[in-house]
Amino acid sequence: MKWQGRRQSDNVEDRRSISGGKIAVGGGVIGIIILLLNVFGGENAKLITPVLEQMQGGQTQTEAAAPLSKADEEMGDFVRVVLADNEDIWGKIFAEHGMTYKNPKLVLFRGSVQTSCGGASSASGPFYCPADQKVYMDLGFFEELKTKFGAKGGDFAIAYVIAHEVGHHIQTLLGTSAKMHQDQEGKSQAEANKLSVALELQADFYAGVWAHYNQQNLDEGDIEEALSAANAVGDDAIQSKMQGQIVPDSFTHGTSEQRMYWFKKGFKTGDIKQGTTFEEI
Repeated sequence: MKWQGRRQSDNVEDRRSISGGKIAVGGGVIGIIILLLNVFGGENAKLITPVLEQMQGGQTQTEAAAPLSKADEEMGDFVRVVLADNEDIWGKIFAEHGMTYKNPKLVLFRGSVQTSCGGASSASGPFYCPADQKVYMDLGFFEELKTKFGAKGGDFAIAYVIAHEVGHHIQTLLGTSAKMHQDQEGKSQAEANKLSVALELQADFYAGVWAHYNQQNLDEGDIEEALSAANAVGDDAIQSKMQGQIVPDSFTHGTSEQRMYWFKKGFKTGDIKQGTTFEEI
């Protein structure tokens, strides 16, 4: 992605040199479960993660704060540019539809972080907290995405995840998230999970819309990096890799095919009205 020398957002809080706290030693099975529950913004998983982290108990140690390296600083600059692109593009799209876009903040951290949705560790993966309208990311997640889940990696994989989390912010602004949670009440677990899948796929769609309007800054292979990341974290791919069997009723984020399909649909159309995942899932 072409990003050097471009506008950077002022809405990034870089806590990487001051966060830290307790982190998992070696991860273990519980650590992997936490990661899979939370990967790519699963809001419902925030209720389960604290319990699992307590179960990790003795598997944690304190991580000391560390100064940022030159590579860390460069990655922070990249994140600021990607967030700025989201601000510019979504601000314009909202204005075209007679609405006002409110910029979210993005928090970079290491180890652990406190949010208005509760505490979270690096094992949680990137997530969006609607209570404070902030995206939280430990950039170490992307190495996990490559080494454990087979994604290609690359800077646009990071850009895609940021755009996906901003998609959850858009759903908060539009009232989609609140309506989904209301609709989940009284439903069976399988039915509630389908609504969660629709929410996640719509965030993938919004990430594709963002990429559609940012094509002038894309390099060859960027879209393939995004699709590789989407493919790696499909519920079916994760379940097959981690437990050797696929249980569709337990899906909360969508299959690899669905995640790639909705990202591509957003990228091809650039039309937010076509993100009709709740009607089609």
